[in-house]
Amino acid sequence: MTYVVTENCIRCKFMDCVEVCPVDCFYAGENFLVINPDECIDCGVCEPECPAEAIFPDSDDRATAWAELNASYSTKWPNITRKGTPPADAEEWKDKPDKAGLLSPEPHKG
Repeated sequence: MTYVVTENCIRCKFMDCVEVCPVDCFYAGENFLVINPDECIDCGVCEPECPAEAIFPDSDDRATAWAELNASYSTKWPNITRKGTPPADAEEWKDKPDKAGLLSPEPHKG
């Protein structure tokens, strides 16, 4: 089992999860985070820390569609080991549905 970042993270990217990850398995895109499934140790400490409730175990049906995307982008985007500043409008995007089309394939810059 591994954990998966899902749609609720898009345009939120709070990064509280990054702070608690003991193995630094998060990778940052322009407006989304992913977890590398080969590095995740299934500890689950990230899940309750996510203000957007965007992290689920891969056994959860809500994670199924996002597991492959996490695996793919975690090999393309830079590793993130510290919480950064979330977007200024993160709270406004936190509970908005249907954000999948807004996912940027670009890596985090900065």
